[in-house]
Amino acid sequence: MKKFNFKKVLDGLTSSSAPPAKPETEITETLGSEHFQVSKTVRHGFPYQPTAMAYDPVQHILAIGCKSGSIRLFGRPGVDCHVMHDNDAAVLQLIFLVNEGALVSVCSDDSLHLWNLRQKRPAILHSLKYNRERITYCHLPFQSKWLYIGTERGNVHIANIESFVLSGYVINWNKAIELSQRTHPGPVVSLSDNPTDSTKLLIGFETGMIVQWDLKTKTAECRYACEQQTLHSLAWHHEGKQFMCSHSDGSLSVWNYRSPSKPAQVFQPHGHPAQKGSKPEACRPIMKVAWPTSRTGDPFIVFSDGLPYERSGRRPCITVMQGKSVTVLEMEYPVVNFLPVSSTPWPNDFQDPYAIIVLLENDLVVIDLTTPGYPCFQNPYPMDLHESPVTCCTYYADCPPEMIPAFYTVGSRQQKKTGFSDKNWPVKGGEWGTSTCSYPEIIITGHADGSLKFWDASAVTLQLLYKLRTSKIFEKQPLNQSTEYEEDPFAIVKIAMCCESRILCVAGTSGHVIVYRYNKVETTVDVPTLEIALVYEVDDLDSPDTDQIPPPMPPPSSSVGSAGSGGMPSPSPHHSTSSEGAEKVGSPLLKVKSGPQKMVPGYQVDLCAQLVTVEGEPPSQILCLAINSLYGLMAFGNMQGLAIVDIIQKTTLLNLGTPDLYGSADPYTRTQPRSPQRKKPPAGLGDLGEAQAVEQERCRSPTTERDESNGVCLSPTGTTRKKLADIKRNRNQPRPRMSKAHSTASMEGNGGDDSDDMNNSLSMSWGSSVSRLFRTELIKADSKDGSFSRSRSSSMSSLENVSAEGINCLSFTESYTRKTDPVTSPCLWVGTTLGSVLVIVLNLPPQGDQRLTQPVIVSPSGTILRLKGAILAMSFLDCNGMTIPPLFAKWEDPKKKEENREAKDGQSMQRRGWQQLQHLHRQKAPSSPTTETISDRQFVVICSEKQAKVISLPSQTCAYKLNITETSFVCKADVVSIANSVCLACFLANGHIMTFSLPSLRPLLDSDFLPLADMRIAQTFSFSNCGQALYLCTPSEIQRITLAADTCESLQEMLCELFLPVDTPEGPKQSFFKGLFSSPSIVDKEELFGEAASGKASRSVAKHIPGTGGIEGVKAEAGSAMAEVQKARMALVERGEKLSELEERTEALKVGSEMYASSAHQVMEKYKNKKWYQL
Repeated sequence: MKKFNFKKVLDGLTSSSAPPAKPETEITETLGSEHFQVSKTVRHGFPYQPTAMAYDPVQHILAIGCKSGSIRLFGRPGVDCHVMHDNDAAVLQLIFLVNEGALVSVCSDDSLHLWNLRQKRPAILHSLKYNRERITYCHLPFQSKWLYIGTERGNVHIANIESFVLSGYVINWNKAIELSQRTHPGPVVSLSDNPTDSTKLLIGFETGMIVQWDLKTKTAECRYACEQQTLHSLAWHHEGKQFMCSHSDGSLSVWNYRSPSKPAQVFQPHGHPAQKGSKPEACRPIMKVAWPTSRTGDPFIVFSDGLPYERSGRRPCITVMQGKSVTVLEMEYPVVNFLPVSSTPWPNDFQDPYAIIVLLENDLVVIDLTTPGYPCFQNPYPMDLHESPVTCCTYYADCPPEMIPAFYTVGSRQQKKTGFSDKNWPVKGGEWGTSTCSYPEIIITGHADGSLKFWDASAVTLQLLYKLRTSKIFEKQPLNQSTEYEEDPFAIVKIAMCCESRILCVAGTSGHVIVYRYNKVETTVDVPTLEIALVYEVDDLDSPDTDQIPPPMPPPSSSVGSAGSGGMPSPSPHHSTSSEGAEKVGSPLLKVKSGPQKMVPGYQVDLCAQLVTVEGEPPSQILCLAINSLYGLMAFGNMQGLAIVDIIQKTTLLNLGTPDLYGSADPYTRTQPRSPQRKKPPAGLGDLGEAQAVEQERCRSPTTERDESNGVCLSPTGTTRKKLADIKRNRNQPRPRMSKAHSTASMEGNGGDDSDDMNNSLSMSWGSSVSRLFRTELIKADSKDGSFSRSRSSSMSSLENVSAEGINCLSFTESYTRKTDPVTSPCLWVGTTLGSVLVIVLNLPPQGDQRLTQPVIVSPSGTILRLKGAILAMSFLDCNGMTIPPLFAKWEDPKKKEENREAKDGQSMQRRGWQQLQHLHRQKAPSSPTTETISDRQFVVICSEKQAKVISLPSQTCAYKLNITETSFVCKADVVSIANSVCLACFLANGHIMTFSLPSLRPLLDSDFLPLADMRIAQTFSFSNCGQALYLCTPSEIQRITLAADTCESLQEMLCELFLPVDTPEGPKQSFFKGLFSSPSIVDKEELFGEAASGKASRSVAKHIPGTGGIEGVKAEAGSAMAEVQKARMALVERGEKLSELEERTEALKVGSEMYASSAHQVMEKYKNKKWYQL
C-alpha cells in the first residue's frame, strides 16, 4: 500500500498558484528617465513645396520658405538649419535684415514674424498678426528700420522692424490713384524705394497702375498707367532714373522716372514682332524681372518664363539678356523665384552680378554669370535626396569606422556629371559646429527607380558616398509595354545589411531580392538567379472541431537521410500533375540579363532571387528581410509565406506558406475568401498599402523546383538557373488536416523516373516534420500572470477565422529552440502579422569545403509563442541583460583572402575562427540535461503592435509582459543601445515615442512627439543605436531625432552658426559736384513715421505678439522645468506599475489561498471517517 503524504499534496496545491516566473538573478538596470530626452537634431534634403526665397549678400546665407510653414537656412556646405512656424501657414515672402542676423517671414495667415538668427536655434522675436486686411507684398529698404506692408485692399502700412509696432502713417489706395479713376487699382504686388532717393516709394498695383509716392509730402508725385496689362513685378536701374515692369502678356516695359505719360520702351523678348494688321504673338506671363547693372558692360536683364504659348513642349526657363546677347536656360521644374547674387548690398551701386540663384519646385540651381555659356554650379547640399522618390530608409549608427572610407572610395570612382562651373559655391556663410559625433553613422535610402544611396550622416551633416542602381541587372522593358502590376517595378521596399561583412540585401516591389557583396575590383560574372513560387491556397477546409483528431500520416516509404529535415522519414510520394502546375506557376515580373555582366567596383551582385506569378497573379510585396553572413543564409517573407535561401550554394532551402509553418498546431481556421480580387498596385509610394494589405487569396505553396542540395530536397546537379513545377495532391488520397508546401526539384539532363520519385518523396519531408513536431504543444501567453498555458490537443482548435497571415519579422540568431535544449544552436525566429512567433532550426555543415558541398538542413522546432498584434521586432539578451549581437563573418579583401587560401594553415585558422564565433554564446551542457537542471541563460524580447514580452530561454517562461497601448498601435519598434545599456524603443501611431528598460519593461520615456499624419512616416521611421532615429518627414526631406539626453546636451555645440560678425561693404562714393546738385537731402524716417509725427495705428488693424527669441535663458529654464516634470511623471508611472504588480500578486495569493482551503477541506472530508489503518 502506498503511503499517503499530506505534505506533498499541500506543496502541489500551493505551487499551482505561484506568481509569474522571474529571472533567477535580478539584473541591475542602469537606465533611468534622466537618460532620455526627445529632440529634433537636423533636417536633410530639399525643402518640400518651396514658396519663397531670400539671400543675404553680406552674410552669404540663403533662406527658403515652404508651404508647410518651415524655413530652411543654408550656408557653406554643412551649414544647414531648419525652423518652423507655430502654425502650418505657408511662407509667402522672406526678407533679410542684411548683415544684422535677422529675418522677416510673411505667412499666408496674414502674419509677419521677426526671426533672430544670432543663435544656433533661431527663434521668433516679434510677430504681427493682421486682422482686417490680407498681406500681399512687403519691402524693407537696405539699412532701414521701417518695413512697408502692402495689402490686398491696395493700402500700404508701415511697421517699425525693431519693435514690430505699426505706425500711424498709412498710404490709402484712394489717395494714391487719381480722383478721376473710379475703379479699384487692385492688390499691391510690388513695393520699392528709389535707389537714390529713399523718400520716393514706387507702388505697383495688380491692374497695371504704378504710383510714385512722396513720403515727405504724403502725395502721389507721378502715376504710370500700363494699358490693360496685369503687372507682376518692378525693378529699378541702380541710377534711379528708370525702372522696368514685367506683365502678364510676356512683355517688358521701361519707364523714365520723370516721364509718366508713356513708357520709354515696350518689347516682348520671346515674341515675334507683330506684322501689319495682325496681333502680337501671345506669350506666357513674365512673373519676375531683375535689372542688375555691370561696370564692364551692358546691364543684365533677367526674367522668368515669357515664352510663346504656341511653342508647345517648352520647359520653364530663365532668360539672361545682356546687350544683344539672349540666353535661354531651360529648367526641369517650374520656377518659384530667382535672385541675382552680387557682392554689394547697396542698391545705388553697380551690382556686378556673378551668379543667379534659381529656386525650382524640386531643385535649387545656381547659374554662373562669369563663365561663358552660363554653366551651373554643382550643388554641394544633399538636395538630390528625392531625385527619385524615397521609398524606404535604413539607419546605421555606430557602424564600423572603415565603412565610410570604403564607400567613399568606390563612390568617387563613379562617373561624375560634367559641364559644371569650376568656381566655388557662392553661398558660403555660417560656420560649422565646434564638436562632432564620436561614432560614424550611415543612412541608406531606397528609391522608386531601384537605386540606393549611401550617405555619411556623421555629426549633423549628410554627404553622398555611393550610389547603387539595382535595375542594371534586369532587361529594359519596351516603352510601349505597360506595367500591368507596378508603376515602379524596381522600387526598393526593404534593405538589410551586415555592416561587418558588408553583405547587402535589397528587396523590390516586383518580388525580387538581390544579394550584393562588396568588392574593390572590377569583375565580370553571370548573375545567379533563383525563381521561387511563394503562394498558398486554402480549399475544402472543414470547420474546426476540438475533439477531432487529424488522420495519421501515410507510412514512410523512404528515408531522407542528410538532405531531410533533421533526417526525418518522408511520407510516400503523391501523384503530381506537372501540366496543371505549369499553368499555375508563371514567370518573374522582371527578366535578368543573360550572359556575363560587367560589375564595377563597389557592390556586386551575388544572387538574385525572384518570386514568380501564380495563375496570373503577381507576388505579394515582401514585408521583411534578414541576412546572416556567418551562416550564409538569407530569408524573406510576405503575406503568403516564408523563403530561406542559401546564398553560398545559391539554393532555396525552404519555401512554405505561412499556415504550413504551424503544422497541426495551427490555431486558426483558414477561410477561403468569397470573392478573390486581383491585387492592385499601391496608390502611391508614400502609402504602405500593399505592405499592410491582407491578401485575399492563398494557394497551396509550391516551392521552387531546384537543382540543388538543401534541407528540403536533394539534387546531384549544381546549376544556378532554376525552373519551376508544381506537384498537386491526389484528391482521392486521404488528406491530413494540415496544409503542406510541396517542394520539387527537376533534374536537368536526367529525366528518369527514379529522380522524380525521389524528389516527390523529398518534397514531403517538411510536412512530415511539421506533423510530428508541431503537434507537441502550443505555448500561449496567459493574459493575467504572464505565465504560459499549454494546449496539448493535437487538433487544430481555432482561435479565430482568418483568411491571410504573413511573415512580418525575421531574426537569425544563436539561441535555444526548445525547452529541453542544453546549448544554443543556429536558428531563425519568425514573427507573423497575427502575432505568432515560430522558431526554425538551422543545421549548418562545418565551415570550409564542407559548407560548399554539404546541405544546410532546415527543420521546425515546435516552439510557438503568441502576442497581440503583428510582430514588429525580436532581439536577444544574455543573462546580464545586454544585447547578443548576431554572428557575422568579417569582410576580407579578395586579394588578401586569396593569399590566405594559398597558405596551408590558412583554412584551418579560418575554420577555427568560425567555430569560435559560432560557439560564442553557447553554454556548456550539463552532464544529464533535464528540464529541472537547465537554467535560463537568455532572454528574447518580442514586441508587437500592442504588447511587449521578455521570455526566458530555454524554459520559455514569460519573465515580463507589458501592454504598450490600448487605443493606438506601435508602428516601429527596436532594441537599441544607449548610455552603455539597452532599451526597447517604440514609435506609436498617435505620435508618442516610448522607451522601456530591459528586461523589466519599466517605462522610461513617453513623449508626445509627432502625430502620424502621413503613412510615409511609419514606413520610413527607423531606430538606431546610441538613441538615434530618423523618418521621412516630407517626400524630399529626412528628419533626424535623438532620444539620448547626453546628445541633446552636446547638440548646441554640434549645430552650426548662422551669423558671423562681418563689416558691411562701403557704399558708392560720389563726386562733390554730383552730390551737391543731384543728391536729395537726407530725411530722418523717425520724423515721418514715428509716433510723434504720425500717431499710433488703430489696434484693430493688427495685433502685436511678443516672441521668445530674445529670452533663451527663460526658455532653457522652462525646458529644464518640463524635464523635471516629465521625470516626476515617469516616477509616478513607475510607482503605479509597481502598485499594479503588487495588486496582481496579492490577487494571485488570494486565489491560491482559496484553492488551498478548498483542497484541504476536500482532503479532510475524504479522510475524516477513515481509520488510521485504512489510509
